[in-house]
Amino acid sequence: MENATGNAQESQLKLSNFLCFAIYSTANAVTRAYQPRLAALGLTYPQYLVMVVLWEQENQTVKAIGDKLSLDSGTLTPLLKRLETAGLITRRRDTVDERQVLIGLTDEGRSMRERAEAVPTAMGKAFGCTMDEAQTLRSELIAMRDNLVASIDEAK
Repeated sequence: MENATGNAQESQLKLSNFLCFAIYSTANAVTRAYQPRLAALGLTYPQYLVMVVLWEQENQTVKAIGDKLSLDSGTLTPLLKRLETAGLITRRRDTVDERQVLIGLTDEGRSMRERAEAVPTAMGKAFGCTMDEAQTLRSELIAMRDNLVASIDEAK
């Protein structure tokens, strides 16, 4: 069968062949799958990720959180304000370097962790793969991401 240019060879410009689209649409599906599981916590997926980062380690700078989540301050700052308004986090100036804002958890933010413990298990079931398969895929995706980031730097 010929494509639009009359070439019998299958075009690379076919959406179903794009790895990037498979990743993009999967990322969208992941976010949508999290929504009902996070609704009981009153969190969006990006807010949940911030909370996970803070449950791992409190009192981090905005920059450190942004670096871990690959979010710029223009995206992260409004998200943090919403979490603060919800009573889940605190924002305070670092006493050593007042240019830095430290993000911590409130008691309510800390106690939310217990309620969030079921989310990873539920999502693991939703993914429909074994733990070994998930870890292998995670490793492959991280390597792919790192390669892409390196290619961006090289292209500059």
